[in-house]
Amino acid sequence: MNDTTICAVGNVATQPIYRDLATGPSARFRLAVTTRYFDREKSAWTDGHTSFYTVWANRQLATNVAASLSVGDPVVVQGRLKVRTDVREGQPNRSSADIDALAIGHDLARGTSAFRRANRQEATASPPRPEPNWETPEEDSAPDSPAPVRKRSGQPRAEPVMVT
Repeated sequence: MNDTTICAVGNVATQPIYRDLATGPSARFRLAVTTRYFDREKSAWTDGHTSFYTVWANRQLATNVAASLSVGDPVVVQGRLKVRTDVREGQPNRSSADIDALAIGHDLARGTSAFRRANRQEATASPPRPEPNWETPEEDSAPDSPAPVRKRSGQPRAEPVMVT
């Protein structure tokens, strides 16, 4: 694919708007990205130009955005950049930069966050797959075996946890 994938670091500028559409949940918010540079004359960091993007999230990401983000939160957004141009009669053309988000998270360089796993509703109730046996087999003392297999030493392994 020839999409332009970007990673933008900024602040949530508007309260996320959540909609439950026929195609599934959708959410959008505005992201403010301000460049910073070191001004040698002032010997201090200075804010530069601020760019605004409309961030679109779909499905489970939209639900989580609506429950997790608020105005002013520092976030990292990764997704596909789309530049759209609206042509309206009697008005100059209007362009907007949108990000179709693939992943959104709090910027932990600027604060802390507590993660809670979302309860996802499974579309089809299928039985869980059996967990594979990851243990190394015991040494085989039979003379016809090609090479002995050593069992790992150290602490015993914890039982695997199946996450649904």
